[in-house]
Amino acid sequence: MDIVIRAAIAFILLWLVTRAAGRSTLGELSSFELVLFVVMGDLVQQGITMEDRSLLGNLLAAFTMVLLAAILAYANMRWPKIGKLTQGRPIVLIRDGSIDRKALHAERIGLDELSMLARLAGIEDYNSIRLAILEANGKVSFFTHEAQSQQ
Repeated sequence: MDIVIRAAIAFILLWLVTRAAGRSTLGELSSFELVLFVVMGDLVQQGITMEDRSLLGNLLAAFTMVLLAAILAYANMRWPKIGKLTQGRPIVLIRDGSIDRKALHAERIGLDELSMLARLAGIEDYNSIRLAILEANGKVSFFTHEAQSQQ
């Protein structure tokens, strides 16, 4: 039972760490960040199982993590307010060509990164963007004035 409690605590702490890391960071991990998260997982595993190196102990810890993730996913689906709390809300970064610098700063997104994402979406000028939304999964959705007029 001790492993289940430590796994539950680790799950909550890992959730908090990934939320604190920010959406844009998790949307596209750099090589360093990926290695950091893998190493963090290994360190957490050692703290959860402690001296228990048995297969049952490791499986119990993994099962606890999977079960808690499934419960969280169900809660997000069943109760939308919990989903907004655990996953976050979409955030408008650009509206009618006007950049919301406060939102960029709050989400730790630089203008260079926003420009790169716009170019990847085939957008050359901010003025052609009707809306740019940072989704809860860390991706940015762009809606242009041209796309709206084509409908």
